Amino acid sequence: MSEQHPPGQPVGASAYSGGEPATTDFTAPRYSDRPVAFRGPESLGGLLLILAGIAAGVSLLLDWLADDDASGWSFVREAFDDLGSVFDNGLWQPLAIVLGGGVLFLLGLLMWLPMRSHRFFGVLGLLVSLVVTAGILVPLADDKANWDLGFFGSGFWCGIGVAVLGLLGSIKAILTKPKVA
Repeated sequence: MSEQHPPGQPVGASAYSGGEPATTDFTAPRYSDRPVAFRGPESLGGLLLILAGIAAGVSLLLDWLADDDASGWSFVREAFDDLGSVFDNGLWQPLAIVLGGGVLFLLGLLMWLPMRSHRFFGVLGLLVSLVVTAGILVPLADDKANWDLGFFGSGFWCGIGVAVLGLLGSIKAILTKPKVA
């Protein structure tokens, strides 16, 4: 007993023909013509920020000055011991580089979470990277170093890597548009 429906009558309409016929079809899916943002990780930007954090950790173990046996760990420990005058004695630079690298490492991990856009973390990473870059440029422009990279040891070179990798990773996260599917 299959019943044929009239062509103008929607499926599921009532037998009552007074007024307008029911036009809502509750079984039809709702489609949108707008593109949907794909939630995914920011792989390259996150990897660069994680590498910046690793470089900051490695810089703790290495000497920062070419003719001195002062490691990054000793500079950071001195900065924490004399935290009140860290800007007066110039120990804010190693502190900014190492702590900034730790923050960049955490931001790099957060960039691997699936989100529509990682631009907020990219802007935070850019701000931290600019502080790290200032921590690199101030000792380079000092009268003792006078822009001579031979004055510094391998730990400072790792600090330069923190700044460069942080800038690249954060700019990559800022410039990457959300993927639409």
